Amino acid sequence: MSALRGLDTTVELTRHAEALRSQGYDFAMRYYSNNAAKNLSLGEARALSQAGLKMGVVWETTGTHAAYFTRAQGLADGAQAFRMARESIGQPFGSAIYFAVDYDPTQADIDGGISNYFTGVHAALYVANEGAPSYRVGVYGSGLCCGALLEREMAALSWLSQSSGFAGSRRYAEQKLYDIIQMLPARIVGADGIVLSIDPDATHPEKDAGLFSV
Repeated sequence: MSALRGLDTTVELTRHAEALRSQGYDFAMRYYSNNAAKNLSLGEARALSQAGLKMGVVWETTGTHAAYFTRAQGLADGAQAFRMARESIGQPFGSAIYFAVDYDPTQADIDGGISNYFTGVHAALYVANEGAPSYRVGVYGSGLCCGALLEREMAALSWLSQSSGFAGSRRYAEQKLYDIIQMLPARIVGADGIVLSIDPDATHPEKDAGLFSV
């Protein structure tokens, strides 16, 4: 296997799919959330797939502070992410949904609310598919957070945030423990000369990052 070249953005990519593929992009990371404006749509998913790009998805609403992360919130987010994946997109089982921890959590945060949140996510996915396997759970965040959740088997995959100053992130990147790594923001040209704001990403060359097509 070789590393795949990708990007993530809140911008809808339907009209840009062919242009991105022609520039050598292999995948795009998009969103599930309570904000319809930034969410992956079925039409977009089909356009990306038809252009030869794979997709990955991350659930993120306001997970940027410790108080957000509770078991109840994990139950709610896991259930909503499952519905969007299964009913709106037709995302295949066995692929991943990443859940964002988009700040620099302390060890106490991880041991407490964040672990409780991911317990809730797993419970929601279990109930949603009546106990049968469905989507693999990934975590987006710092090296400390990603490492702890994988070690505890609360996440199966990790997407390392671009914020290299976050706890544990430099070591996590240097040791290539991630499934996906995010890099610093960039601006690229899409279809019709439109400039897109993106974050570049790459997969680990020897790991399955849970990407999919429809």
